[in-house]
Amino acid sequence: MPVDNPCALPAPETPAAISAGLVRSALKAALGSLDEGHPYASLVLVATDPDGAPLLLISGLARHTRNLKADARASLLFDGTGQDADPLSGPRVTLRGRAVPTGDPVSRRRFLARHPSAEGYASFADFGMWRLEVSDAHFIGGFGRIIDVARDDLLVPTGEAAALIAAEPDIVAHMNADHMDAVQVYATRLAGEDPGDWRVSGIDPAGLDLVAWPRAARIPFESLVRTPGDARKALVILAEKARSLGSERATKV
Repeated sequence: MPVDNPCALPAPETPAAISAGLVRSALKAALGSLDEGHPYASLVLVATDPDGAPLLLISGLARHTRNLKADARASLLFDGTGQDADPLSGPRVTLRGRAVPTGDPVSRRRFLARHPSAEGYASFADFGMWRLEVSDAHFIGGFGRIIDVARDDLLVPTGEAAALIAAEPDIVAHMNADHMDAVQVYATRLAGEDPGDWRVSGIDPAGLDLVAWPRAARIPFESLVRTPGDARKALVILAEKARSLGSERATKV
């Protein structure tokens, strides 16, 4: 991010922005760990911390957890190719780093907001929250578009966003209780998703997370927000933008 503009976000079509979008909108990923020196791949549910670092809720009985306890080096592959006829032409990104246990209540809260079904086993003694401390990323956007993404271009600073992070549960509850019409137009007009039971699962300095199982969507802000007041203004701007898009389409028809 540009040093002279601490609120700036990467342009929407840059590898950094696309990579961040893939990570933020994913419900699952492929986890790579080291199993006695051999690569071991497994499927895991994912969420993100406010800065964009991936979160995992994994069992101590799982082979990948045993691997991470022995060697914290790990990778996560986020696949954005969907139902593409030629998946190799679609976007995907691999994050590398070290997986470490975390007892941060914010991490747990955000994971369970994204995966409510995990509430049933999250308190089991053998389950724990882990965070990937990202070192870098490798983005592939199709043939000939292969780019390394630096950690600082993928994650967002949260040092001045403590008020926003603390207010997140209230903002999410308010949006889901009182502004479901806005949430629906965010999903359908800004994210291009089909109508569904969309709800807000999280908000962070860089954007809004939506879920309508088994789908998820990410709505980026135009610039970083740091306070509940900033977030309210950004959400109003998004709603106005979404509704204007609807009006444009109606005019064209």
